[in-house]
Amino acid sequence: MHILESMVQHGHERISFTNDPATGLRAIIAIHSTVLGNALGGTRRFHYGNENDAIFDVLRLSEGMTYKAAAADLALGGGKSVILLNKQGEQPTEAQGRAMGRFVESHGGSYIAAEDVGVSPQFCDWMAQECRHIMGGEAVSHGGDPSPWTALGCFNSMKACLRHLGRKVDFSNLSVGVQGCGATGYKLAKLLRSAGAAVMVTDVHVPTMKRAVEELGCVAIGNDRNLFHEKLDILAPCAMGGVLDHATISNLRCEVICGTANNQLMNPHTDGALLKKRGILYSPDFIANAGGLIRLGGLHLGMTEATIDQKVAAIEETTLAVMRESAHCESVSDAAIAYAKRRIDAARKVKEAHLVPTAAPTA
Repeated sequence: MHILESMVQHGHERISFTNDPATGLRAIIAIHSTVLGNALGGTRRFHYGNENDAIFDVLRLSEGMTYKAAAADLALGGGKSVILLNKQGEQPTEAQGRAMGRFVESHGGSYIAAEDVGVSPQFCDWMAQECRHIMGGEAVSHGGDPSPWTALGCFNSMKACLRHLGRKVDFSNLSVGVQGCGATGYKLAKLLRSAGAAVMVTDVHVPTMKRAVEELGCVAIGNDRNLFHEKLDILAPCAMGGVLDHATISNLRCEVICGTANNQLMNPHTDGALLKKRGILYSPDFIANAGGLIRLGGLHLGMTEATIDQKVAAIEETTLAVMRESAHCESVSDAAIAYAKRRIDAARKVKEAHLVPTAAPTA
């Protein structure tokens, strides 16, 4: 991978690497944009196939965070970090958490870390013992688990999808497939079941899937492939990214895609266009899953609980606005990116206007 070339192509500002021999920590921080404010984004602990996969992931995730913050009208930029695990299921340690905190602190606040896959409030608190720029902990930092707000925001986005299709906002006769029953997927399934939807679930971690079946009354489907072939009203990808590509999209039998996973489209432009061609309505992931960022970002910015709740509720109208704009675009994905970029460009112009030096008086 040509890292600098990729940074230039996608507009990244900075990517940093660290190796801490004492704790075994290997990590990357990517800051995509600080035009709207300091970059807030989660820390992901994951076992990647190779280093290039980790770099690709952190670059895509950080870019998505920029658009997520912009579309949610937050004064925050986009960043992300990944911790490269040596093996699947490697347990987190306080020593590595604190080492990661020192790495985040070295960025002086331009990057603010929070939770993502493999990171808990406890890990955030470990990082916060060494760093002032951490959200998502419960004892040392604050904010806690943002997944309830992520799930609620996605549920609100589903309402917009139904409205856009001219359907009644009523889940009681809908079938929804939830891929991934982790923190956000489980809570989304719970909201859907409470609203009367029939929910089918799949998860590579069988106990997690079993919990959704036993506690929520969901129906287990053998694997992702089977779920993606099911006839559904809504498919909700709630696990890792890149699950929607030409092959999977060609076999989908759903009307709507709306989930909590980041970077659901492997190739946003071409895959988004294919979804539109097939008549499948796609709710852009960085709009649908913005509730968690709104929660932690809002607390970081000093918003009241009421304001945060209003912004999470507003995901419904933002989704609807982007879908209406998509009539003039090749895909809803393209429309969403354009929507976010307009806000970023407007802020950039304001900044540039303040940087223009005034002319020196003539003699």
